[in-house]
Amino acid sequence: MSKLDNPLNIYKLLPKSNCKLCGVATCLAFAAAVIRGDKRLKECPHLENNTIEELEGKIIRQMTPEEHLKQVLVPLKEEIVKVDFSASVKRLGAKLSGDKITIKCLGKDFTVDSKGTVISDCHINVWVIVPLLNYIIRSAGIDPSEKWVPFRELSSDTVWDSFFEQRFEKPLKQLIDSYPDLIEDLIYIFNGKPVETSFTSDISLVLYPLPKIPLLICYKKPEEDLESKLNVFFDSTAGDNLQIDSIYRLCVGLLVMFQKISSRHI
Repeated sequence: MSKLDNPLNIYKLLPKSNCKLCGVATCLAFAAAVIRGDKRLKECPHLENNTIEELEGKIIRQMTPEEHLKQVLVPLKEEIVKVDFSASVKRLGAKLSGDKITIKCLGKDFTVDSKGTVISDCHINVWVIVPLLNYIIRSAGIDPSEKWVPFRELSSDTVWDSFFEQRFEKPLKQLIDSYPDLIEDLIYIFNGKPVETSFTSDISLVLYPLPKIPLLICYKKPEEDLESKLNVFFDSTAGDNLQIDSIYRLCVGLLVMFQKISSRHI
């Protein structure tokens, strides 16, 4: 076996006794942890030292999503050098700050230089930086139509739709369920605007993660035997101003921000 690049390859080498002596519940979970880099083979007490030495160098650790995004940043920073900031202000709904461009993200200033370096008083995470640079490079600059559509209507690629539901919609619903004051925080901290819509909800809130990428969150509180309901909508022009993968990543970045806010208050 030349490479060990998935959990099943590791699992085949383990005793499959689920003894938990490694600190993990099952041998399969331990194998997955080894591939992620969270565990080392030597933490399994049933493997011989010579076996561990032989196999350790063959393990190919999987990159985390954050590590992958850091690699994605490299070509983006090369592309952004070609962007004429002064000619892009209107297209992006931004303003020029000397030789840099400043864009509002959730009501906060994010300043970007020609090398793709991002500066802000707000918490910055790689999930937001990648979509921000993509927006600067590729946005068509189309003004919002004020027609709201679900994420699935922005693209025919159902893979991203599944990611969006699992990594953003469901966790956001759970977060608001456990911390109802989050809605108020989104209004006051991130310049959210309550709006009236035709959708059934107790509150409908518009946020602007980027100037021409408005986001509508509709939340209905739980009632008696009915659980809460959350739906997220985008302006129909969102796909023209930001690629579908970056829209997904931008939302995950927002969720990270929201989780940090709620963790300070819960």
